[in-house]
Formats: sequence, C-alpha cells, structure tokens
Amino acid sequence: MSNDLILAASQVRLKAYVPYSNFPVGAALRTVSGAIYVGCNVENVAYPEGTCAEAGAIAAMCAGGEYEIAEVAVIAGGDRPVPPCGGCRQKLAEFAKGPVTVTLLATNGAQERTLVGDLLPGAFDLDHLTAGTEEPKA
Repeated sequence: MSNDLILAASQVRLKAYVPYSNFPVGAALRTVSGAIYVGCNVENVAYPEGTCAEAGAIAAMCAGGEYEIAEVAVIAGGDRPVPPCGGCRQKLAEFAKGPVTVTLLATNGAQERTLVGDLLPGAFDLDHLTAGTEEPKA
C-alpha cells in the first residue's frame, strides 16, 4: 500500500458530512491507470439516504471515465479498522478484477489488509444474472 493512497483517504475523511453519527470515513481508490479517486461519507437526516465513502469514490472513478480498481484504502475513527458495509463490498467487487488489496485503517494507526474477494466471498455477479435464463423444459 502506498502512502499517497492512505494520505488521500485520510484527507478526504476530514471533508465528510456526518452531523448525525459523527463518524467520518474516507476512501481512496487507485485505478489500473494509476489515478486516485476519493470519497467520504455524506449523511442525510432521512436515513438511509446517505452515501458511503467507498460508494462516493467509486462514483468519482466512473465520472472520471475509469471502471477498474487496482487498490483501495478506507480509514475511519476508532481503535480498530472498520470494514466496508455489505453494499459497498458488492460495489467494490463490481469494479475489482482479480486480487485487489484493501487496506483498512483506523485513525490511531491500526491497519489490516485483505482482498476484495475475501470481504465478499460468493459475490453476486453477471454469471448469476445469466444463469438459468433458458425456459424450463416441459
């Protein structure tokens, strides 16, 4: 994990809009081109209408015309790293081809490394959409 990705996640975390949970999260994605895209969580009084940091970074990546993640860093407060929620695990799996490293960080310096595939084993994918699409035989 390169320090620039961790720094990008740490810096964007400070821009999170979290007046309800007071739990800012920052995410940074490096794409296969080497570009870095960031996102922070944005809450809304009408729960669950907020946006997760990972989802924001993925949206920024797509807006930048890129669609493949090479590496991920996610940082949150507390004394231990916080994994992405289930929805964001699925979103990361959509854009991670192969063994993509995810570094989970806490602001106290604790960190864990894992792979997107390990965060979401058995991820729902295109094969699930197309499996069994033939009409049953009578």
